[in-house]
Amino acid sequence: MKILLVEDDAAAAQILKETLESKQYSVDCAADGETAWELAEAFAYNLILLDVVLPKLDGITFCQKLRAKGDRTPILLLTAQDSSTLQVAGLDAGADDYLMKPYQLDELLARIRAAVRRGDSTSLAALHWGKLCLEPNDCNVTYDGQRLHLTPKEYALLQLFLTNKQRVFSQNALLDHLWSFEDAPSTNAIRAHIKSLRQKLKQAGAVDLIETVHGMGYRLTSNMKTQQPQESQKTANTALNEVSSHSIESRLKAIWEKHQEKYCLRVKTIEQAVAALKTDTLSEVSQQAALREAHTLAGSLGSFGFTEATHICREIEQTLKTLETPTQAEVKHLSRLVQKLWQELSQSPVDIQPKDNLYSSPNLAIANQPVHLLIVDDDEGLASALTSEAKIRGIQTETATTLAHAREILAHTQPDIILLDLSFSNCSENGFELLVELSAVKSPVPVLVFTASESFSDRVQAAKLGGRGFLQKPVSPSEVMDAVMQVLQQSNTPEAKLLIVDDDPQILDFLRTLLSPWGFQLALLDDPQEFWHTLEQFAPDLLILDWEMPNFSGIDLCQVVRADPRWSQLPILFLSAHNDADTLQRVFTSGADDYVNKPIIESELIARILNRLERSKILQSLADIDTLTGLTNRRKSVQDFNHLLRLANRQKQSLCFILLDLDHFKSINDCYGHDTGDKVLKQLAELLKRCFRDEDTVARWGGEEFAIGLYGINQQQCIARMTRFLDTFRQHEFTDTKERKFQVTFSAGIAEYPCDGTNLEELYQVADTQLYKAKVAGRNQILSSQLVS
Repeated sequence: MKILLVEDDAAAAQILKETLESKQYSVDCAADGETAWELAEAFAYNLILLDVVLPKLDGITFCQKLRAKGDRTPILLLTAQDSSTLQVAGLDAGADDYLMKPYQLDELLARIRAAVRRGDSTSLAALHWGKLCLEPNDCNVTYDGQRLHLTPKEYALLQLFLTNKQRVFSQNALLDHLWSFEDAPSTNAIRAHIKSLRQKLKQAGAVDLIETVHGMGYRLTSNMKTQQPQESQKTANTALNEVSSHSIESRLKAIWEKHQEKYCLRVKTIEQAVAALKTDTLSEVSQQAALREAHTLAGSLGSFGFTEATHICREIEQTLKTLETPTQAEVKHLSRLVQKLWQELSQSPVDIQPKDNLYSSPNLAIANQPVHLLIVDDDEGLASALTSEAKIRGIQTETATTLAHAREILAHTQPDIILLDLSFSNCSENGFELLVELSAVKSPVPVLVFTASESFSDRVQAAKLGGRGFLQKPVSPSEVMDAVMQVLQQSNTPEAKLLIVDDDPQILDFLRTLLSPWGFQLALLDDPQEFWHTLEQFAPDLLILDWEMPNFSGIDLCQVVRADPRWSQLPILFLSAHNDADTLQRVFTSGADDYVNKPIIESELIARILNRLERSKILQSLADIDTLTGLTNRRKSVQDFNHLLRLANRQKQSLCFILLDLDHFKSINDCYGHDTGDKVLKQLAELLKRCFRDEDTVARWGGEEFAIGLYGINQQQCIARMTRFLDTFRQHEFTDTKERKFQVTFSAGIAEYPCDGTNLEELYQVADTQLYKAKVAGRNQILSSQLVS
């Protein structure tokens, strides 16, 4: 459980932080309101402990801003002012509770538990998974009655998994939920915590309780009974689909039960309008009210499985629309439709999940997790060359020289990507047959087809069967690995931020249920008048708009977004119960990118969201990513560096800026050729990505010059890390096209914030000066303003 503590008294903050951490809470601290606001925007918290009197942004204003953007994180105010007026102001601003200073720690802890309990009714209940039991109240974990002795982080990991039983957590998601910003570890440390937790569970008798979903993350195993090693991948995927479908069905039924009464009231409004028709007393206001309710029901009921009820509501809507002088027959028909609607709603919601669900689980990438590539090709020499190239890029490979061997591997493991040849010399089968099988089980593994065939029909067939790319032999191993990395980058959808605007709270509740397990960050807004403020505060990656809303329609909001240069490229998706040509024309003319018809089908909605995010990601990559190395370019990295500088200033942390330049790079191009020079740049970039943290900024600034930003370390630590990196790089052997081997070195200059400068321009000047000195001094070394490697 993660808490944001906002307290300007450093001593009081330290005591409280240590107390909370001893109770298994993860705590981020902020000494002023502006820093707290920045942290609250960047990370998700279970609770905010907020002092009222703060520098830069006071606690009351902080509450108002947070609630205005739709954030419902529980807030507990801490105040030394015994004023009922202030207490009322705090509660009116959106705080959930308040506590007078000085306070007893026991009372504070009790109020924290109460605030979190109100925010999440499941957070303090006992959590069970088979024979495993976790008691949040006393932090006790048992398996089959035997107590487990876990470290605080192991306990927090297990609690997170048990609270979100169906969700796959990427390593970045685990960092955000369980570690404070200042203490975030490397991804290797996360894997070590997971490994240790698994060992302790295994010792207690809980085997394979936490599973790794390759290319995605970690979660509780989808089947409590350990599967036999010989079980096919198809069976495993089917079991996963059944678990996911059952879970979603249960949650949707719970939502229906919660909101059923409100939907029934909507039907009663229609029923009253029909009754007024019979006595010729139907007013224009009542008719429009009934029309609105029919429209809302037509768009909502199908999402809960009431397919027939949806058709009935659409028929009612169309009849009411064209009703001018109703005949006796039309009134009777409307009356029968209402009766049929009541009959439909008296039944239990049916399962809306398709049995053959293409999107069985979220596709969340794990940062810095080694990529697992399966090569299916009977050319062992080519497979060996590909394996060698993959190793240079940090990709793990496994080779199958027959389709039978490939099936055997896929029955036990799930690679991140498959490189598949279509032709096998000593086999009656071809690669298409395996591609058909992979398509039939809806495997999320992307397949890159690799063949000597020049047939265009083969390309079409591969695309129809879900192939993510088509490579024509002969092609160099380097080009193959470039294609592999490109497909992986397109396949891995980040934990995107979605802003959804719909005036129907039930639809928002429904969408939360469908989208939350995918790891999306959601902002749900039922009042279009708060739209612009929420848009700027939340900064979404994709916008979902309802068509019809009070005050401002979805069309109005879409046009406003497209008119602003900052948001003109934001992907926009519409939801509407209308599907006529005029509606579609207005939607796309206003600037929308896509359209989903109500009632919402989960697989269609997820597919359209992921497609839009992927296209947006590709366009963003063209603007932000250096195409040769895959690193961020100068323009994007300047934004990232300035963001780190602001954080370093707020958190009083050091930050090192490094300029790195390859030695004698012109001579490498002249002697070995520009293709080999490009290979050196790409392999340096791959090594930089593997050796530095996710939170570090690594960029190519042009030519052979690279820039690196390391947050939270000083010059002494920085020069030690860069020296180790230089030792690793200069030992690497490069080979040109004529099989000539050579080695490369680099020089680097370091500047530290704030002692060498307080902005990027000043830091750049110092680092550039040190880089020049390193070149003059003989290259192959790292210099800083204070230390020398």
